[in-house]
Amino acid sequence: MHPYLKKFLAICLLIVCWSCGSEKEKQVGQALVLQDGLGRTVKLEGQPKRVMAFASSMTEMLFAVCDTATIVGRTPQCDYPAGVYSKPVVNNYPVDFEQVLALKPDLVFTVEGITPLDMAARLEELGIPVYYQKYRSVEDILQGIEDIGCIMDREQQANYLADSLRQEVQEIERRYSGQAKQQRVLTITWSDPIYVYGQNTILTDQLRILGAQNAVQEVFDQPYPALTREYILKLNPDILLGGSIERLEREFFSLYPELRKIAAYQNKRIYQPTGNLIERPSPRVVESIRELESFLYP
Repeated sequence: MHPYLKKFLAICLLIVCWSCGSEKEKQVGQALVLQDGLGRTVKLEGQPKRVMAFASSMTEMLFAVCDTATIVGRTPQCDYPAGVYSKPVVNNYPVDFEQVLALKPDLVFTVEGITPLDMAARLEELGIPVYYQKYRSVEDILQGIEDIGCIMDREQQANYLADSLRQEVQEIERRYSGQAKQQRVLTITWSDPIYVYGQNTILTDQLRILGAQNAVQEVFDQPYPALTREYILKLNPDILLGGSIERLEREFFSLYPELRKIAAYQNKRIYQPTGNLIERPSPRVVESIRELESFLYP
């Protein structure tokens, strides 16, 4: 064999595509080179055997997809599924680097906005790669599940879960497509000042699936903007989410009595969503959509 041809074939053997249905990941020899949701290059020495997440939503994803023996830790916020309580707690903000190093994860998963990039860079200097995901829609969450399956060599489990959830979402979306009147929903996260779910949050997509809309149509720089009373009066939402009528009467409307004029208050369309459902982009996203459905169409 010609020496140049022999060298070429040897190089080809070292560079192998590890696609999992996409071209995001490449395998170089035994090492893996990934591209995460932020476009960052993440290098692994091999197939991850020990992992953890810095976001409770991603911990839920890991438990839904992975062999739980590979999950080596959890954050203080992780409370689902019940199996999380068997894992050691690691402070995620600020990151307790000593705790992380003691658990020796091959890879740490996190979500855009949860872990500052400088903390991820510090972990990588210490030899622990960090992989980010980001979500703008329900479909992004389902693709995130599939990505974890791809990275963890659990494609069958991940694809089955994502496809099942995708079918449920499509069924709900068909049920409410073509609504003559879209209900306008305002969702508050804090009372003083008033912070709400903005247009650029997954909630907006969940409401779209249900034939409704986020009352906040303007796109702010922050996904959870602070709104004035005047702005909310102008929005005049049909439904208000953020607490029970009794609680919001005590903690919200007593502070802003003029907001009792909004349609949601006048028609008693005020509901309290489950915090760890509406807040987390997790495999329970369909459960969250169904809870929202119960508020919109009681």
